[in-house]
Amino acid sequence: MSSQNPLILITNDDGITAPGIRALVNAMKVLGDVVVVAPDKPQSGMGHAITINSTLRLHEVKQDGLTEYACSGTPVDCVKIAIDKILPRKPDLLVSGINHGANSSINVIYSGTMSAAVEGAIEAIPSIGFSLCNYSIEADFAAAAHFAAIVAKNVLDHGLPAGVCLNVNIPDVPLDIIKGVKVCRQAKALWHEEFDERKDPYGRKYYWLTGKFINLDEGTDTDQWALENNFVSVVPTQFDLTAHNAIKDMKKWEM
Repeated sequence: MSSQNPLILITNDDGITAPGIRALVNAMKVLGDVVVVAPDKPQSGMGHAITINSTLRLHEVKQDGLTEYACSGTPVDCVKIAIDKILPRKPDLLVSGINHGANSSINVIYSGTMSAAVEGAIEAIPSIGFSLCNYSIEADFAAAAHFAAIVAKNVLDHGLPAGVCLNVNIPDVPLDIIKGVKVCRQAKALWHEEFDERKDPYGRKYYWLTGKFINLDEGTDTDQWALENNFVSVVPTQFDLTAHNAIKDMKKWEM
């Protein structure tokens, strides 16, 4: 590991063997020295969860010519333990993904991929979450890896504002169909959710979460618009959840 090269921490929420993270590792190798610390099993939808009531374990894994670390915890656990126990110094860049499936709009709230990037921003590390709009294990990550390298190089060269990370989503189309990159805002949307009630072989009820994504935003400056029009969407995202626009009106509540 060279002291002259950028140090890049890579993680994800689909697990250390997922095709998306393998594509991201190969894309980042040309930009610096990479260290991979990722969950040992899928952790999708974990959001910013951390492990506090059980042990964490790390296992070394040999992949792609690297010694990587599989962690028994969540994506945020991976970031925390990498900084405290594995890395020789604070990394110059943290990249998370490439996720199998979109993390645009409201999905950012639930995403383990993006929570890892947010944790990086909390630690003052320039951080990016990458997602491909394809849930299949057989998805083609070529275009996503291409743009991941471009966006990561820009962040290494120019940095990010304090407390900000990037939520990058790539449409599921071939590279030559992608029109470019759009910096945009998060679209207003929601999930119309239902719990499908089923029975196991013993006749006991269980429930499976299902839902339909509903875009409520007709703006042409959103991540959803960009993706639907074959642009890569880049949304600057922050961990400060304060509703600043509500403070002025609520000041009259003070005593």
